[in-house]
Amino acid sequence: MRLLWELLVLQSFMLCLADDNTLHGPVFIQEPSNVVFALDSEEKKVKLNCEVKGNPKPTIRWKLNGTVVDIGMDYRYSVVEGSLLINNPNKTQDAGTYQCIATNSFGTIVSREAKLQFAYLENFKTRTRSTVSVRQGQGMVLLCGPPPHSGELIYAWIFNEYPSFVHQDNRRFVSQETGNLYIAKVEKSDVGNYTCVVTNTVISNRVLGPPTPLILRNDGVMGEYEPKIEVQFPETVPSAKGTTVRLECFALGNPVPTISWKRADGKQIPRKARRHKSSSILEIPNFQQEDTGLYECVAENVRGRNVARGQLTFYAAPNWIQKISDVHVTIEENIFWECKANGRPKPSYSWLKDGESLIPQERIQIEHGTLTITSVNLSDTGMYQCMAENRHGVIYASAELSVIAVGPDFSKNFLKRLTLVKVGGEVTIECKPKASPRPTFTWKKGKEILRENERITLLEDGTLKIANVTKADAGSYTCTAANHFGAASSTGSLVVKDPTRFMVAPNSMDVTAGESILLPCQVSHDHPLDIMFTWSFNGHVIDFEKDGDHFERVGGQDSAGDLMIRSIQLNHAGKYVCMVQTSVDKLSAAADLIVRGPPGPPEAVTIDEITDTTAQVSWRPGADNHSPITTYVIQARTPFSVGWQAVNTVPDIIDGNTFTATVVGLNPWVEYEFRVVAASLIGIGEPSRPSEKRRTEEALPEVTPANVSGGGGTKSELVITWETVPEELQNGGGFGYVVAFRPVGTISWMQTVVASPDASKYVFRNESLPPFSQYEVKVGVYNNKGEGSFSPVTIVYSADEEPSKAPTNIVAKSLSSSEVEVFWSLLLETQSKGRIQGYEIRYWKHDDKEEQAGRLRTTTNQTSAKISHLKGNALYHLAVKAYNTAGMGPSSAIVNVTTKKPPPSQPPGNIIWNSSDSKIILNWDQVKAQNNESEVKGYKVLYRWNRQSSTSVIETNKTSVELSLPFDEDYIVQIKPFSDGGDGNSSEQIRIPKITNAYARGSGASTSNACTLSAISTIMISLTARSSL
Repeated sequence: MRLLWELLVLQSFMLCLADDNTLHGPVFIQEPSNVVFALDSEEKKVKLNCEVKGNPKPTIRWKLNGTVVDIGMDYRYSVVEGSLLINNPNKTQDAGTYQCIATNSFGTIVSREAKLQFAYLENFKTRTRSTVSVRQGQGMVLLCGPPPHSGELIYAWIFNEYPSFVHQDNRRFVSQETGNLYIAKVEKSDVGNYTCVVTNTVISNRVLGPPTPLILRNDGVMGEYEPKIEVQFPETVPSAKGTTVRLECFALGNPVPTISWKRADGKQIPRKARRHKSSSILEIPNFQQEDTGLYECVAENVRGRNVARGQLTFYAAPNWIQKISDVHVTIEENIFWECKANGRPKPSYSWLKDGESLIPQERIQIEHGTLTITSVNLSDTGMYQCMAENRHGVIYASAELSVIAVGPDFSKNFLKRLTLVKVGGEVTIECKPKASPRPTFTWKKGKEILRENERITLLEDGTLKIANVTKADAGSYTCTAANHFGAASSTGSLVVKDPTRFMVAPNSMDVTAGESILLPCQVSHDHPLDIMFTWSFNGHVIDFEKDGDHFERVGGQDSAGDLMIRSIQLNHAGKYVCMVQTSVDKLSAAADLIVRGPPGPPEAVTIDEITDTTAQVSWRPGADNHSPITTYVIQARTPFSVGWQAVNTVPDIIDGNTFTATVVGLNPWVEYEFRVVAASLIGIGEPSRPSEKRRTEEALPEVTPANVSGGGGTKSELVITWETVPEELQNGGGFGYVVAFRPVGTISWMQTVVASPDASKYVFRNESLPPFSQYEVKVGVYNNKGEGSFSPVTIVYSADEEPSKAPTNIVAKSLSSSEVEVFWSLLLETQSKGRIQGYEIRYWKHDDKEEQAGRLRTTTNQTSAKISHLKGNALYHLAVKAYNTAGMGPSSAIVNVTTKKPPPSQPPGNIIWNSSDSKIILNWDQVKAQNNESEVKGYKVLYRWNRQSSTSVIETNKTSVELSLPFDEDYIVQIKPFSDGGDGNSSEQIRIPKITNAYARGSGASTSNACTLSAISTIMISLTARSSL
């Protein structure tokens, strides 16, 4: 056994190294888990995982059924990085419970237990089975009797030959608990051979039992009988938390029984429960405490019922609620550990130290999950584990206990080298060496030992406090710490500075919103010290970057920290504090800022009373923002207004001490909402929130329809139109129109009611109504309150009758390739029943349909019309009809006309001009028309001043022209041919420049900046034909 001093030195050394978090006891990263190994596996090896970290690196040992596995004695065992590897595992030797044990110089911990099991499935021993003979209608059970095995099994039955398996339904059932086959009621189709198939799910191996023949007896058919439950679950079914609980229930009987499930306590079966195989299986997934209770399986048929019951109980392996953590304590201190786990049944607790059971002693107390060690010493150092256990499992929580025993050491925490304090202040100098147990402390100033007095305090933890500091307190201070393991000291200096004082402190101010102000903050301080100014507003530090739009720190020297507030807002009112801090002191000064501004929004705007044209509105005043309210203005809004509008009130001017007014001049039966705006000498404030919406009362309508007119329509109709009265002027619900009319010269009015407020037209029909007769018309209004007035009387004509005659003497003449002219004789009023308003010409190409005809309308007395934009050299059909407001008259006879060929497409070319003696002579090549074009009849010469826009034209049938033009201007000239089909394409523009000598010559060239000629009348033009066409 090591001596106490050896342990002390070792522990102190390890703790010093532990400061860099490199040394610690073993900690499990991965603990072993249960393993099921298939005996016939080709792998031929088993691995039990165990991964541990620690520094120094832990050594790993393993236990099997509580005995250490000797790796050296059995070559089949090896430990690879902590995990146990078993080669050629043997069921007899290796099956059991394993534990991983990890040890380093800090102690030992043990892992949870892990079981190694071997899965196998042997063959059935018997080769034949006896024949089963039953009556038809009788219930039957065929036993499987699985062979020796280990591992989970599933069962199935083959009927006669593979792969014909028995299909499970409400009559047939294969229990996965026993493997037996149950037939509730045997039928003739059930006769045959039955073979039990057993599969091991772990090793995926399958074996077949001997076949069992089933035959029917010849002594009659089994009669009906009540259900007999053959497959039922135990009276008590312990169920683990979170698992899937599976209950089987199947009954024999004739008729075949039905199976149902319920809870005996009256509660509902959990909604998550599933039923399988015609309700013979009830599954409850994720089993929880609330799923426990007495469950019943009820089997029923017409002969009776039978019930099987079983209690589902809940259990859970331990699970940690509170684990223990590593503890580092100084020698002779006390420690307390507590671990908590839940589980069902409630877990019991025990403690391990370095893998061995911890026995209570005088200093060591164990009670349930708590461990108390008083006055710890170095022998208590080690790895501790709390173990929680019930019959369903064991869990471990591990922690390391380190006991610190070391003499004073300042290497990690020297005295502060330089401590600054102001005159009159208080200073605290801490002395905190690393030491265990706690040392005693002494202080020196220079070489003089310090004693406590009214200004100097020496605390037990080594801290030195000096109050009401003076300049004489400056100097060198040494703290000496000692315990029975050693002594050490550390020295620092105390420097005493003059205090900081305000020279100009911020003062309270009263300002108007929008102004800019400066709050001063200037101090005197000990200049070698760094100084920092901080401003707060209503308790929050001002962020000058975030709030830079309004706040700015200004000050030209380090002793000034003035605050500039620009464009002050109402929300800038409040308390401003300038905080000044140096390394030795800090002080602050406050100022209150009052901001006067326009009033805040009035509150609680209410409509107290409302009539057809008035509303009584009241409100509460809002904040006056330090400026008395002088007036209020009421605004209104309706669904028909554009935004908010000021309204007339009584009183006309609402002073600042009045909080109610009557709004007048409202429209009846309109929904209004109101808001109030307050004003003071400083300005107009924000409007209040809108009041509730209220509708004014109804009243007689006052506004009559505007623009009453009419006319048109079809035969025997009088059409009357008007502009609808806007909804906001209808004064009430049930709004409509009263239309009154009478022939001019009569006394009695005919009236009709138009009930729609959106109506704007009424048509009166009567076969005896004379066409185009004058009627006096007026339109009135009404609503729920009664009738209003009528509009002024206006004259409206009844509908015309369509013209009864067709125009005659239709003649069409082609004017060019794109234009024709049509002529007809005027229809007299005496020739036609209907009034003639004008004529409509329809025209269409020979290849087109008449429905696609173009239309051109003329006025009353016109007897000809030109139709443009036609195709050249095309046959057109034309017809003329008379029309009026009643419609179209009959069509004239159709006439035909062919447009002329198109004009020449080729423009004149090779244009040459010469000037001589104030004359310009133009020459060009003759234009030849194509076969499908009109022959050239002559040429048009267009010319203008470069600076003018109006153009002059002369015609010639030759290919030259002589122009007498002044020489002091630039000219623009174009030439184009013309024919019966119209004008052809123009040549490019020719620019003839101002002539400076008597003779000039040029050829055709385009210009893009030609100006125009306006005073052509001043130009003398003479034309001389040079050659004939």
